[in-house]
Amino acid sequence: MNRIRRVVFDTSTLVSAALRLGSMPHQAWMRALSFYDVCASLETIAEMEVVLDRSKFDRYLDREKRQAFAANVRRRVHLFEVQGVDLTEVALACRDPSDNMFLALALAAEAEAIVSSDDDLLVLHPWREIQILTPAGFISMSTGEHLRHPV
Repeated sequence: MNRIRRVVFDTSTLVSAALRLGSMPHQAWMRALSFYDVCASLETIAEMEVVLDRSKFDRYLDREKRQAFAANVRRRVHLFEVQGVDLTEVALACRDPSDNMFLALALAAEAEAIVSSDDDLLVLHPWREIQILTPAGFISMSTGEHLRHPV
């Protein structure tokens, strides 16, 4: 297994991390921030912000706290520009075309893993030697990896 340095989180995982402190997505997010370079693009951040702003999430966490989470994500991630060539390389990769932005980001950032709760991405594991892991799978993998390879 390749050593992971860089990781991408999809929107569903970040939204779950924001809404449910202590959940697997939240634990995976916190672990990634502690031990890895978390990668994002302007497009993936914009999608997260739009989703977190939905009023249906008001019953779980107030809008101000969701916006604070999004601002924290912006501050903590390493931004990568996803060129058009990256998008053409992944155009037919995922059965949900809206998820291709995470694959393109992983290529542009040279990430070794994508953390996702989305079956449309998870079924691709591994994709071009990039691991696509659930939050629990990422925690399990990273705990063992961290013990073998101190960061």
